[in-house]
Amino acid sequence: MATILIVEDNPTNMTLAVYVLESAGHVVLTATDAEAGLALARSALPSLILMDIQLPGMDGLEATAHLKEDPTTRTIPVIALTALAMKGDEERIRAAGCDGYIAKPMNYKDFLATVALQLDG
Repeated sequence: MATILIVEDNPTNMTLAVYVLESAGHVVLTATDAEAGLALARSALPSLILMDIQLPGMDGLEATAHLKEDPTTRTIPVIALTALAMKGDEERIRAAGCDGYIAKPMNYKDFLATVALQLDG
């Protein structure tokens, strides 16, 4: 299976995502802010990054832009995990460089399907 980095500041959301991914056989790395997530992405080079958008300090869209500008990490798919589910949010998130979008609260079957699609893509 794949190594997946989750950047998420909400402990409940993090616990759920880690549990679902590990249950599916993935290795999960975690960071609770964008700066730590960027450092971990550059050192571990995960197969996929799940990025919360509303993070303290640097937000997930800015972090994604940094990942996509860096030759070391630009090819790693980034899926936004966000409670931003208003009309126009998905387009804005994709325009910022995210390769996919999962609205919270997440449905675990849809979550795993989106992850599998990015990993197989």
